[in-house]
Amino acid sequence: MAAQAVPTKGNLMNAKKSLELSRLGYELLDKKRNILIREMMSLIDHVKAIQGKIDKAYEEAYLALETANITMGFCDEISRSVPEEDSLTLSYRSVMGVEIPIVAIQEKEGLELQYGLYTTNSILDDAQQKFMEVKYLTAHLAEIENSVYRLANAISTTQRRANALKNIMIPRFEGTVKYITDALDEKDREEFSRLKVIKRQKQAAAEQDS
Repeated sequence: MAAQAVPTKGNLMNAKKSLELSRLGYELLDKKRNILIREMMSLIDHVKAIQGKIDKAYEEAYLALETANITMGFCDEISRSVPEEDSLTLSYRSVMGVEIPIVAIQEKEGLELQYGLYTTNSILDDAQQKFMEVKYLTAHLAEIENSVYRLANAISTTQRRANALKNIMIPRFEGTVKYITDALDEKDREEFSRLKVIKRQKQAAAEQDS
């Protein structure tokens, strides 16, 4: 590109402006990438913490359900009385232009029984309570994992753009600026030499006339 640039002052100004914008763009992308990385790392720490909780919650919930099945027989019919969860809502927050999901689910205080007490026991109540905990933890984990996925994609895209500016565009504009500057300097030196020759010729002619 530098070899094709016409060495004019206008093109030099344009190349310098493009170089300045490229450097500024790289700095902004680098800052954005660092902010996104910090955000993602903090979420990954949450994932590790909640993953341990959810594994334990699932284990306890299935153990409680297994115990309920043993003491009451299979609970398929009773499970149909549990209503579908419809309180889950989804919204978003923006982190450096990246839409991060916020999953909200209404947590109810206490245990609301959807089955009769006559044919059930407290072991089933315990199983329901533990599966309620599993539900809340799963919603929270889904929010965090999806956020990490979106941030990772944004970091990758930002990194590619920053690399393109750093390794391609900035060196290209630097080369263009150097090429035009050198060409203009050479042109100025040639013009200076030409003027000196003209001046000497005029002086020689003046001396002959005198």
